[in-house]
Amino acid sequence: MDQNSYFGKTAMLMNTRNENEVECEVDNVRVNESLDAFVAANKIHMRWNGKVYVGNALGMEFTTIGPVEYNTKKGRY
Repeated sequence: MDQNSYFGKTAMLMNTRNENEVECEVDNVRVNESLDAFVAANKIHMRWNGKVYVGNALGMEFTTIGPVEYNTKKGRY
């Protein structure tokens, strides 16, 4: 059986300076490569560093593990 996978639309984004977390919307997810995070009308392009996605905006650094990945089966169950 084949499987389809898709990603959730949100992820938790952490400010590395003060460790505050906020939920953000994500788009253009490329597994282990990059993603775009959107917080309060600001777009943060994030790159994979081998463990987490890292991005800089407004003079601050942000990290995220990315959105949840969902897998669905195709065909008969």
